[in-house]
Amino acid sequence: MTPTRLGPGVRVGHWTAAGAVTGTTVVVPDDAAVAAVDVRGNAPATRETDVLAPWRLVERADAVVLSGGSAFGLGTAHTVAEALARRGRGVDTPAGPVPIVPAACVFDLVASAGTWPPPEAGVEALEAATPSPQWGSVGAGAGATVGKIHGAEWSVPGGIGAAVSTAGGVAVGAIVVANALGDVVDDHCEPIAASRAAPGSAPVAPIAGSNTTVGVVTVDAALSTCEAHVVAQVAHDGFARCLRPSHTRYDGDTVFVLATGTGPGADPAVVDAVVAAVPGVVADATRHAVSAGRTGATAEEGPA
Repeated sequence: MTPTRLGPGVRVGHWTAAGAVTGTTVVVPDDAAVAAVDVRGNAPATRETDVLAPWRLVERADAVVLSGGSAFGLGTAHTVAEALARRGRGVDTPAGPVPIVPAACVFDLVASAGTWPPPEAGVEALEAATPSPQWGSVGAGAGATVGKIHGAEWSVPGGIGAAVSTAGGVAVGAIVVANALGDVVDDHCEPIAASRAAPGSAPVAPIAGSNTTVGVVTVDAALSTCEAHVVAQVAHDGFARCLRPSHTRYDGDTVFVLATGTGPGADPAVVDAVVAAVPGVVADATRHAVSAGRTGATAEEGPA
């Protein structure tokens, strides 16, 4: 798998604070994409998630923002929406286009010493969007850490990573910001990025909302909103594969889906192939996030 491109028509841009203590990432399709979301963690910081339910009027999103800064970071999505409106993107209304820009933030305020991305970080990340971005301790992954279950002082760097695969002729990609309370493990449950506390140490009571792993799944098939919602649901199986533990009371784990429709039509066989592939791609992207966070991998180097 290589994250050089996450499917036709999808670009990713980062804004990173000086010292790489926090940041913002924007995922933008070339055209509005059928969108969905599923929130499993109990401490989310999100924007525009209700509108993505499959029974709502709006079916497409113009961009997705992932950011550090907890609830303070949600302001970055506003400047992205303003910039896209100036480009004529968004839902047509009598007053002009209204872009749909969902967002989810991770809590990195301890690692960043209380610094969060300013609103203009969103539009700067949008303007930097490229099909071949960097990964690791950049953008929304700049202040991310994992392995905090024994205390934040024993944590290790997280990051932002990506993976892509092909299923049923469809390009299935994932971008993940790994900022989990738990450890990141491989398919054999061996640690990849884990707490540095001594073996046998007891877990400690974490600060509520001090974690969260968020991501975006990109699919080039022409999915319906209901099909995209199913993909968002099964994407969380990827977190469960590689995070120990995942979806805790202290994580706001959230996954968005963007289906660009630039690839094959979504007959039942295609949808089933995508659903089967997504958990593995999400797990690979999460593992790539922590490996790239250690090595500063570029898009061309791909996941470990």
